[in-house]
Amino acid sequence: MSAKTKIAENEGNFNEDSGELAKFIAKTLSNRKAEEIATLDLQGITTLADYFVICNGLSEVHAKALSEEVEEKVRENFGEKPWRREGLEARRWIILDYVNIVVHIFKKEAREHYAIEKMWGDAKTEYYKD
Repeated sequence: MSAKTKIAENEGNFNEDSGELAKFIAKTLSNRKAEEIATLDLQGITTLADYFVICNGLSEVHAKALSEEVEEKVRENFGEKPWRREGLEARRWIILDYVNIVVHIFKKEAREHYAIEKMWGDAKTEYYKD
């Protein structure tokens, strides 16, 4: 099922599998040595997404490798491809938009500058510890 199909089927409803996928993405990022992995539960706060998964990459090359790993593992295990991808050229802030889950892969300086966790301070935030 594609992300666009999920929008049509779940319009106005939260995807029951979003939490499972968010945890899977966090684990995948951890396996590839991402730093400071956090999940923000946005359910009931916004309709933008159910969850944000946020992490730091150690370098531009590492950030790209993290995004590729997430895409590959989500496709293999859930049959999903991102609806949109942003930032793959600059690699300071890569976004993989799975509609219900948006993955943000930052270089540390960019994450500190944009401060998404502070912007979404009402969200329940969990930091992933391996």
